[in-house]
Amino acid sequence: MKALQRTILEQLIAGSAEPVVVAQVDSPDWPVVLCNPAFADVVGEQGVHKKPFADVVEQLVGRDLALEISEAIRGGHESTIPVEVSNREYLLVLQPLNSVGKGNSKYYAAYLRAGTGLNAVGGGEVQRALHKAKRRIRDLSRDDPLTGLLNARAFRDVLDHDWAVARRERSKLALISFTLDDFEQYREVFGRHAADSCQRRVAQAIRRLLKRASDVAARVNCEQGDKLIVLSHSANEAGVGEFASRIATSVRELGLHHPRSRVSRFVTVSYQMSVKEAGAGKMNAADFLDSVLK
Repeated sequence: MKALQRTILEQLIAGSAEPVVVAQVDSPDWPVVLCNPAFADVVGEQGVHKKPFADVVEQLVGRDLALEISEAIRGGHESTIPVEVSNREYLLVLQPLNSVGKGNSKYYAAYLRAGTGLNAVGGGEVQRALHKAKRRIRDLSRDDPLTGLLNARAFRDVLDHDWAVARRERSKLALISFTLDDFEQYREVFGRHAADSCQRRVAQAIRRLLKRASDVAARVNCEQGDKLIVLSHSANEAGVGEFASRIATSVRELGLHHPRSRVSRFVTVSYQMSVKEAGAGKMNAADFLDSVLK
């Protein structure tokens, strides 16, 4: 961002009564690059600058909405989402911004707007109903109906987007694939419905342990059967290994009885992980995913 442009923007944003924050979304972790005092007051924290945008949003509106907002940003959409912050109702407006000039960096502005009809008689209910309907339509096309995680197509879209960002920045991404041990034998003993329920519970255990809103999980089918995949923005291989181990422990602690398992009396998962620098070599996003599906 040019010095003059930044100076003008900082003055405009700082003088706004609306809480406003701007994040650079073609940089790893989507760092906050501008934040006005009104937004810092709502968050209750002054040191928002340079923090990952997904973490700031999660702190503000909770994990479920933060996941939804992250999806909107990855898709490049302008969105308006009803939220409640400190017992007040707002419309969270997400607007993509493109800089002009060298680098053509991509940014997102987020505004918290109150008094825009949301609190009028029936206004809040209508806004929430419309948003719920839009979210349901989107979820039907992006969510795996069995597990509630992303489906394979949506996950590949997210991975392509995040790989492109990481490649520009020469940063790392991590993939972890989880396989339910001896799962065909579990299905033979308990039947399809019980097996589906088991997969859902394992998927929920994985989702609960995702570190931040920018991390995602999906169910992907390959030649070896279903795998549950996690995309993490952690660059530390040891940390990724500890994260995967915590998930495996959480699944075992579900206590789902598995009489034919060769590993344990309960349902367990094995995992394979890969941490790669996106700009290194000729590997692309599809190759990266294939490396943990084999």
